[in-house]
Formats: sequence, structure tokens, C-alpha cells
Amino acid sequence: MKPVIALVGRPNVGKSTLFNRLTRSRDALVADLPGLTRDRHYGEGRVGKRPFLVIDTGGFEPVAKEGIMYEMAKQTKQAVVEADIVIFIVDGRQGLTPHDKTITDFLRKAGRQVMLVVNKSEGMKYTTVTADFYELGLGDPYVISAAHGDGVADLVEEALDIATAGQPEEVESDDKVRGIRIAIVGRPNVGKSTMVNALLGEERVIAFDMPGTTRDSIEIPFERNGRHYSLIDTAGIRRKGKVFEAIEKFSVVKTLQSISEANVVLLLLDAQQDISEQDAHIAGFVLEAGRALVVGVNKWDGLTSEQRDDIKREIDRKLSFLSFAKTHFISALKGTGLLPMMKSIDAAYGAAMAKLPTPQLTRALQEAVDHQQPRRKGSVRPKLRYAHQGGQNPPIIVVHGNALEAIDANYKRYLEKHFRESFALVGTPLRIELRTGKNPFSKAE
Repeated sequence: MKPVIALVGRPNVGKSTLFNRLTRSRDALVADLPGLTRDRHYGEGRVGKRPFLVIDTGGFEPVAKEGIMYEMAKQTKQAVVEADIVIFIVDGRQGLTPHDKTITDFLRKAGRQVMLVVNKSEGMKYTTVTADFYELGLGDPYVISAAHGDGVADLVEEALDIATAGQPEEVESDDKVRGIRIAIVGRPNVGKSTMVNALLGEERVIAFDMPGTTRDSIEIPFERNGRHYSLIDTAGIRRKGKVFEAIEKFSVVKTLQSISEANVVLLLLDAQQDISEQDAHIAGFVLEAGRALVVGVNKWDGLTSEQRDDIKREIDRKLSFLSFAKTHFISALKGTGLLPMMKSIDAAYGAAMAKLPTPQLTRALQEAVDHQQPRRKGSVRPKLRYAHQGGQNPPIIVVHGNALEAIDANYKRYLEKHFRESFALVGTPLRIELRTGKNPFSKAE
């Protein structure tokens, strides 16, 4: 097993900055704002040939009794339980605070190996920056600058030595299992985090009845029926005019990145609210990004038959451009409807990654033309000769022929529908590219 390092500390001490440096990524949001990270966030790192897992956590309030700070504290406590070693980060420029002492008391009772790390120490003498922190009784502090990388390599080497003492070392394998990446997106408070927890069977992310609880995009690997997946819980996307906080603007960017990097997007709608223009905007971005898509209508339990009929009609009217995607009526809280939904996710992924042989594509193209030829444009009638696959996720079908610039949008949609039916491409956008060959008999100007 890879050793697990948990990063713990009060808000804004640089946990996410250190996380990004250890994972050599920009996966965690970083800004000079306290409380940016809320859920625990996993990443992979490596020093030489020594792999490890690192957990970023939110600002820690061990004594919080309710509200979002209590939920964040639960996440941090779970990270400490999972860790082989805890890196407790304090702020060298602010010095020792009562909050740091409270966290120290918790960590001492937790019974985990703890390394005290003084961050933001650039330009300061060791004796000056560490003097106050000996009072915590956690041994000699390690002095680093996560932003500049000073002392980070030595810190990680020491942490791994402590975490793996007496254990055989694991060398990172190149055969990493890559699962289906599923981004769960939607408006705030539609139940995205509840959905993640329902699929995992544990309270993995904070599910709280308050819009905007999730701020970062959290990726969680899991296995279901022998198949590997990565769930990406994202922040809710509001209309542009309602995105006021700097933190929320960062969150929206991370959500859009998660959609672009996913294999399949699960768009969650709230059955107990009207289908909004914002739902259509999010769906439009997924379509533009070319990602496979499954629609989940959450909070379906408790609606009357009349209300259910109303929401179905509204989906058909406002999201008609998603006719290629399967729609499931579910309850993430009660876990109903999730099995068929996961089957549709598997099918959408299969369609997005399908390999379409050129002979079969050309045969399907010829069948479409035989059934309905494209219209003439003036004296010219387009001639479609053969087709081949130009890409996956989404599938791209390249059609070659003559005078194809004369083909209108209606005929292009007809071709798309025919290819979908011929190859059972359900759940994924399909792109048709038309390429006209040069006429060797045309006069050069």
C-alpha cells in the first residue's frame, strides 16, 4: 500500500499550495482567502521511485459543533484516521495561535505520527520563525515555503521514512488502472455531493443543505462490480450575474475544467424545482465540450403523479437538444434508481469510445444516401462517397465526397441520426465533418 500523508491545519496556512506542489498539479484551488478547501481532496505524488498519496483538508475547527465548519471538521478527522502520517501546517508569519494549540490537542489524542511544519518562512531565520512553536511539544519544527518549494523535498523524504518505517516499500507501477471519469454537475443544491456519497456508500464529501457547500472539484476513485471509476464532485454553477464571490468564480472554472476532462458527465436536475435556463446552459457546455452525458432527475421521491408528468414535459421542452442522452428519475438520498443510471453511464462511455470500422461506416453512409439524397443547390447535387472515424470521446465521423459544402444543416442532422441508429450510439454527442475533395478538372485561376 502507498503511504498516506494528510495535510492538516487552520484556514489559510498553505495546505492546498503544498498539496499542489507534492502532486505536481493544480488540482486544489489556491487563493489568499480562508476556507477555500472544504472536502478532503486526494492526490498522488512521488519522490524518486517512492509513490505516496496525499490528502488536502479544509481549515480545521476540532471543536465545531454544527454548521459547515462541523462538516469540514468531520472530513479532516476522517483524513487523519486514514493517514499514516499527519503534516500539521502552521503559519510562520502569524506565529502561534490558540487555534494551533486546539488542533495539537486533537492530533495528540488521535494517536497518529505528526510532523510540525512551519510554512511561509521565506526570508526568515530558522530560530526566529520556529521559536513560538516549540510550545506545542511536537518536536523540532520543519521550516518550508510551499509557495517557493524551499525545504519541501526534504520534508517529504522524512515523512515517507517515518510513514514506512518497518514496512516494505512500494515501487510505483506504470500499469495504473484508469477508470471511467464521471463529472457530476448541476446547479447549487441539486444533490451532487449526496449522489457521490450514495454511490460510494459513505459520507465521502460534505452534503449540507446550503447552496455552495462544494467549492473545489473533488475526484474520488472507486470500484463497482469489478469496474473502475473516478467520481468528480463539482461546485454548483449559478448564472453569471449571481457569481459574486472570488472563491465561487474559481469554483466555476474548476467545474468547467472537470467537464472537459471527464469521459461521462452526469447532469443532475432538481425535480422539485423548475428546469431553469441555467440547467440548459450547463447542458449546452457539456454538449459543446463533446462529453458523453446522462441526465439524473433527483429528488423524485415525494412528487405526485401530476408533478412528475409536469417535470417530464418541461424536460422534453427545454432540454430537447439532449435527446441523445438517457434520463433517469432518481433519489440520491434514498438510493433509488442508481443501478439503471450507472448502466447508462457505462453505455454512454462505451458509445463515446466506440471504434467504428471504415467499411461499416461507408456502408451506413450509402444506406442513408440511398434512402434520402441531399438536395441540389442550384445545378449541383452533393455526392457522398465514403466515411471514416476521425476521433473518439466524442465520436467524429468524417464524410468525404464532392460539393459537400452544399449540404444543409437538416441533412447533416439526418446523417447523424442514421449513424446513431446504425451503431447504437446512445448517450454521446456525435460530430459529422464534411470534407470535399478537389476536382482535378477544375480550371486553375
